[in-house]
Amino acid sequence: MTIDFPSPTVPAANRADVFTGYLDFFRESLLAKTATLPEAELRTSRLPSGWTPLELVKHLRHVERRWIEWGFQGRDVGDPWADQRDDRWHVTDEETLAQLTAELRAQGVHTTEVITTNDLDEAGRPGDRWEGADPATLERICFHLVQEYARHLGHLDIVAELAGAATGE
Repeated sequence: MTIDFPSPTVPAANRADVFTGYLDFFRESLLAKTATLPEAELRTSRLPSGWTPLELVKHLRHVERRWIEWGFQGRDVGDPWADQRDDRWHVTDEETLAQLTAELRAQGVHTTEVITTNDLDEAGRPGDRWEGADPATLERICFHLVQEYARHLGHLDIVAELAGAATGE
C-alpha cells in the first residue's frame, strides 16, 4: 500500500486528519521499507544497538498499543511491554514479517478510530501508564507517536542503505 506524504500545503479537514495522515504515511513507509529487505536482513542487526527490522515493526505496534489503548483508553492490555525481553526489543523465530505487518496495520486501524472519535484535548484515563503523573491529552500522545515513527523511520533508512535496499520516502 502506498500513501502520499501528507504535505503541509494540502488542506486537512481537522487536526485529527493531520495526525492520522502522518501516522498512516509513516506506518506504511516503514512497512514498505521492511518489505524490500531479504529475510536474513529482517532478522539481522547492522547497528551496535542490536535491533533488527522485525523487532522495530513489532516495537512500533506496541508503542501505539501502550499510548493509545493502555494510556489514553486506560485498557488492560496484559503485558504492555510484550515487544521486549531482557530490556531490549525481541521477536521469536516464529514471528514473521507478514504477521507483524498485519498486527501493526490492525493497531493502526484502532489508533485511527480512537483519534477520529475523540476530542484531541481529552486527557487519557488515569492508570499505571502514567506512573503517577497526570495523563497526557490525546493531542500530546499523537505528537509523541508522530515523532516516534519519524525517528525510527530514519533509523530504518540507515539500516536499509547498509543492506543495499531502498531508502528515502
